[in-house]
Amino acid sequence: MPTTVIGKHYYLYMIEDIYSRKIVGWEVHYNETGEQAAALLERSVWTEKCLKKDLVLHSDNGAPMKSLTMRAKMVDLGVVTSRSRPRVSNDNPYSESLFRTVKYHPRWPSEGFKSLDETRKRICVLV
Repeated sequence: MPTTVIGKHYYLYMIEDIYSRKIVGWEVHYNETGEQAAALLERSVWTEKCLKKDLVLHSDNGAPMKSLTMRAKMVDLGVVTSRSRPRVSNDNPYSESLFRTVKYHPRWPSEGFKSLDETRKRICVLV
């Protein structure tokens, strides 16, 4: 997510139930880490009360999703992993279409986000 500073971005972590299209968890951070992804996954699983159910997390091949912390958390929660195919940007059309909808929403600031707090408030309205 672009900011008003050229070259600086915020990162949106989002978990969507592809069957109901419900966003079950989301966060915006300064950087991408496996710890942040794992914490979001754990909170989402507890919030949705689906611990140790037959869950599959389909994700991209980014470093946070492949980190040891994330993999260990998935094992703890009983979540099976599924990865996008390498160099395929449309492997998960549900999440990709949601990201596009958010980016082209009239409230999306064309000049970029001013602060992390402003970004979180605006994304809360969009998702």
